[in-house]
Amino acid sequence: MLIIGKAERFQCGKQVASYLGLVPLEESSGNRRRLGHITKQGSSMLRFLLVEAAQVTVRSLPEWRSKYFHLAMRRGRKIAKVAMARKLAVRLYWMMRQGWDYEQVKKFGSHAGQPGHRDGVQ
Repeated sequence: MLIIGKAERFQCGKQVASYLGLVPLEESSGNRRRLGHITKQGSSMLRFLLVEAAQVTVRSLPEWRSKYFHLAMRRGRKIAKVAMARKLAVRLYWMMRQGWDYEQVKKFGSHAGQPGHRDGVQ
């Protein structure tokens, strides 16, 4: 909370991930778009702690574990770890913004991209 500050200053989770340096660096020219390594902006200590926390989350929650292994098989372990850290950072941001604890997030969590939930929680 000391590094991020008030949650209201960010409009979406993507801005939080960008602030923490967990988004890929984009090098574009003309029609060519290349996404490179993460930008590493922001606090390196917070990034390190998020990656460590994401590894613990992957070990303890089956749904996170399956997403991690799917990503690790496609993109490699290092990229999968950073992707899970970004997912964790965005989830923590929304918890902070809504004032929810983890039980509420589990109950009313994001259903984006799942069939039958186009308009949010039903």
